[in-house]
Amino acid sequence: MAVADKELIGKTLKDKNIELEVREKFYNGEEISKEELKTLLREYGNINLVGNKAVGVAIEEKLASEKQVMKIDGIKHVQIMMV
Repeated sequence: MAVADKELIGKTLKDKNIELEVREKFYNGEEISKEELKTLLREYGNINLVGNKAVGVAIEEKLASEKQVMKIDGIKHVQIMMV
């Protein structure tokens, strides 16, 4: 599952040697609420999150920690693999 904060779609985040394109083709889809995201996070085994809001939900739900989070251009990004 891939989720990005809607205001980031179409932007490119750059920081030092890292560049992340938040491509519309990959991330754009159905807009969901915070509560819907909480539910979906528990249903998927491979999760890619970009944005302070989306990543914040994963941290709130204890599916990720701040230690796992990467910041690119001040924006949080995390990938979660459930085993």
